[in-house]
Amino acid sequence: MIKVDISRNAKRQPVRFVMTGHAGAGDYGEDIVCAAASVLAIITVNALDEIAGVHPTISSDDDNGGFLEVVINDRNQAAETILATFILGMTQVAQKYTQFVTISDGHIN
Repeated sequence: MIKVDISRNAKRQPVRFVMTGHAGAGDYGEDIVCAAASVLAIITVNALDEIAGVHPTISSDDDNGGFLEVVINDRNQAAETILATFILGMTQVAQKYTQFVTISDGHIN
């Protein structure tokens, strides 16, 4: 199962997200749930950097996969929109594939 945890600051702005686990919805290379979650996370990180000009701190397990932590150090309106889009997308994936993805949104740092 993929678990996504969104942390927010006192203003309810997302400041961190962590993704752990594997969906297990299909064979390697054919798991559409994993593909959806991966694309959302990767495009979010790339868009924060290349479009918003925000350079998040990223930790991942490149050897085994199944772990990504993104900490947003700076913010602007573009970053807020990108993060809101990520959260919307992951929420919709979690709602559609409840047995493979969970999302926890709102932990205040």
